Amino acid sequence: MPQGTLERLRPYIDGAYVQSRTEKFTTVYDPSTGEAIAQAPCCTQQEVDAAIAAAAAAYPAWKRTPARKRAQLMYNLRNLIVRDMDELTMLVARENGKAWSEAAGDVGKALEMTELACSAPSLLMGESLQDTSSGYDTVLYREALGVCAGIAPWNFPAMIPMGWMAPLAIVCGNTFVLKPASTTPMTSLRFARLYEEAGFPRGVLNVVPCSRVEAETILTHPQVKAVTFVGSTSVGLHVYSTAAQHGKRVQALCEAKNHALVLRDAPITRTAAGIMNSAFGCAGERCMALPCVVVEEEIADALVAELVRLCRAQKVGPAYDKATRLGPVGSLSHRKFITDWIEKGLAEGAQLVLDGRGVQVPGYEGGYYLGHTIFDHVTEEMTVGQREVFGPVLCVKRVQSFEEGLELMNRNPFANGSVIFTQNGYYAREFVMRTDGGMVGVNVGIPVPMGAFPFTGHKQSFFGDLHCHGKDAFRFYTEEKTVTTRWFDEEEMKKEHVDSWDGSL
Repeated sequence: MPQGTLERLRPYIDGAYVQSRTEKFTTVYDPSTGEAIAQAPCCTQQEVDAAIAAAAAAYPAWKRTPARKRAQLMYNLRNLIVRDMDELTMLVARENGKAWSEAAGDVGKALEMTELACSAPSLLMGESLQDTSSGYDTVLYREALGVCAGIAPWNFPAMIPMGWMAPLAIVCGNTFVLKPASTTPMTSLRFARLYEEAGFPRGVLNVVPCSRVEAETILTHPQVKAVTFVGSTSVGLHVYSTAAQHGKRVQALCEAKNHALVLRDAPITRTAAGIMNSAFGCAGERCMALPCVVVEEEIADALVAELVRLCRAQKVGPAYDKATRLGPVGSLSHRKFITDWIEKGLAEGAQLVLDGRGVQVPGYEGGYYLGHTIFDHVTEEMTVGQREVFGPVLCVKRVQSFEEGLELMNRNPFANGSVIFTQNGYYAREFVMRTDGGMVGVNVGIPVPMGAFPFTGHKQSFFGDLHCHGKDAFRFYTEEKTVTTRWFDEEEMKKEHVDSWDGSL
């Protein structure tokens, strides 16, 4: 299709899709075919300002909307997501390249977090105590912050912006400005229409694709009170330090290099199946992927052989073929990024036991495909086993004992998640207590908690005080106000009163 005939997407500002005045556009590609499917605007500085202004104007009335009413609108939204599940799944598959089941899971997690938002009246409740001093009562309320913003990555176009970010911020009484990833903005812009259909007032949600230059406004604008970011550690540190310096609350969820420790008593077949899903699901393009396996030498050969067998049995293909188990990676440039890492691993001396670089998908020769790749005998000095590759590449590190394996894992600078595969309760308990990983799995390859629990990355995988998900999210998107009261009857009003408050600072 000629580039001039591509649909030009429009930002969503103050309850309407508006024509951007920008002269800069980013082409959105279908990773399964390599074909251009849309053009996303790089919104101007004035358009980002307009989105923030619209959110600020909508905030006073939205804050005063009862929590029960806000939750009812979220329930409307929940029903619309269920209604349009297949359409939304296709959007994710087309612009991101996830296999169909994974794209459905992406939308499903957005649905899960929207359902969590429906429980806002109970999660927003404060606390109270009568007679904090004689005749004095104290009540704690949770109040909205104001305009909140999200800067979303390309790898989860539904779950992260429309699950972790927008519904939880909005149901707390805030208004929201979202910067979706320029390469995967279509899903977020489609969700904006669902918010409108669900009955949310104009200005409550605004979606403005833009570059990092324009997004810098979000970090410094005085009307933005909180920022949630998901992306690389280098950018996350900039977002965290800049926004915090300007008095904003910040959540910055960053890179990972999650490790699994496989002990000699782990069942090979079952363990390999668990590793497959976590290492190669979503083409390894997720911060809770499992790109490193630390295995005791005694069973390492058998585990690697089983992993190779399972990889060769999985179909590599287009995202919307429901038989596909490994879809394309997100972009042509990202495929080169991953293949450069494979070359680096070879140069560093890792043993390439399965090479996915030559994979071909008949009929989809223009797609961004990269097959399952496994490195064995990866040592601690090799950067391929230390840095985030973010692709379908698994590194196997061999150790002699539980202690050696745990110490090796904990020396990694990232600590989003960690996993142990074992049938030994003692070592499992020791691992849970001593691992640096924030989300821990025992015989669970992807230990992402359900939405009611926080998403607890550690070390250089997270910067901030309160995590997304669960009660942490409701704390992050609200501030506490304590009110102390005292009342007098008519006789007391006639007496000369000496304040007897004993709760002094």
